[in-house]
Amino acid sequence: MHCYADFSSIYYPNIENTLTMKKRIVILGAGESGTGAAILAKVKGMDVFVSDSGEISAVYQALLNQHGIAWESGTHTESLILNADEVIKSPGIPLTTPLLQKLIAQGTPIISEIEFAARYTDAKMICITGSNGKTTTTSLLFDMLRRAGLNVGLAGNIGNSLALQVAKEDHAYYVIELSSFQLDNCYDFKADIAILLNITPDHLDRYNHQFQNYIDAKFRITRNQTASDAFIYWSEDPVINREIQRIHPQATLYPFGSNEQNVAYTDGTQLVVDAHPSHKPLYVPLSDLSLKGKHNQYNSMAAGIAAQILHIHNDVIRESLQQFAGVDHRLQYVATVRGVRYINDSKATNVNSCWYALESMTTPTVLILGGKDKGNDYSEIDQLVKTKCHTLIFMGKDNSKLIQHFEPMGMKYISTNTLADAVQAAYQSAQSGDTVLLSPCCASFDLFNSYEDRGQQFMDAVRQL
Repeated sequence: MHCYADFSSIYYPNIENTLTMKKRIVILGAGESGTGAAILAKVKGMDVFVSDSGEISAVYQALLNQHGIAWESGTHTESLILNADEVIKSPGIPLTTPLLQKLIAQGTPIISEIEFAARYTDAKMICITGSNGKTTTTSLLFDMLRRAGLNVGLAGNIGNSLALQVAKEDHAYYVIELSSFQLDNCYDFKADIAILLNITPDHLDRYNHQFQNYIDAKFRITRNQTASDAFIYWSEDPVINREIQRIHPQATLYPFGSNEQNVAYTDGTQLVVDAHPSHKPLYVPLSDLSLKGKHNQYNSMAAGIAAQILHIHNDVIRESLQQFAGVDHRLQYVATVRGVRYINDSKATNVNSCWYALESMTTPTVLILGGKDKGNDYSEIDQLVKTKCHTLIFMGKDNSKLIQHFEPMGMKYISTNTLADAVQAAYQSAQSGDTVLLSPCCASFDLFNSYEDRGQQFMDAVRQL
């Protein structure tokens, strides 16, 4: 290994590989998806090179070294990248970066890890996207399939890399959480079952501040589907309904919503799923659902429909709906201090996700929000803030947009620049019987490594009160 500067380094286990006639695959970004894609490409006999402009974690360095894969970190050596036959890029790298623009200009195909991995498996692909609820629905559906004894893998934004699983332990089914970024570079990939939970403005900074561009990215989940495939969607989302009328998806439609015109719905007291003619309808009292809140009823419907399509018995679906423990950093109870409940909803990285969190609050609330703004329109939560919250705590490097929006409401607010200060401010502002809710509306990358890092630091700070 030779160091070039700071954390820049390069590793070549076998330089002769670059001189062969093997298909040359370059992977940009050496996180979970990039490392998995590199290992799959290596297993398939390709000439593989991994390049990351940041520092590659020790875990992924070890995996790359173990498989004899050439890599560099802290730089992008263009001469080793522009000669690729195909490039697999990390979802986090926008196509507008100069290096990717050079690759596009010379006609080099650029794909996602999901697109690449799907070429090498015949597994059934059950894919979930949406602005909110993806992780919960994906995890819940995975739980249902695992309880049913199916050979199933969890992939995409959660779980292990799809490519790594295909390379090492190919499953018969994959439940995959897909972001718009991952869908952007899928072309031939097809979901056997596609779930679209909702669409609200998010990541507009990535989509040239054009909502339609983001909508188009989400609807790529229906790309290549046929009538033998399933498209499960929330029937009361106006954006989804408009797009269905415009593009006419070819898959069989399975809507869910609040009335019995849908294949899954609630009748006020119970959740009903009636998605498959060979199944009797499933009935589960709303009070028995382990996941609370209206948004989680919709997540449960979507997962239940998919499970019935896959011929999972109703008893298994019901058991999962009653026992599933939820996901970390999504309305996660942390502790009760001086009679105040503290809830970690760090996964709320957009305004609509915060809306769902506030909608589920049943006590006076101190709301902690803020972070890296993605072109947010906070007016969506105005009414809920007025009726549910008595104090707002802003937490970010720059809180000016939050102050500008919420100050005219006349509510109490406190501007902070660290998580420790935000938790202390909430502690001083809350009274017994209140809830302190961390539901930031924003990305975490101004002060934290990830929303998981933000959530964990919040829980650690609360437990130290």
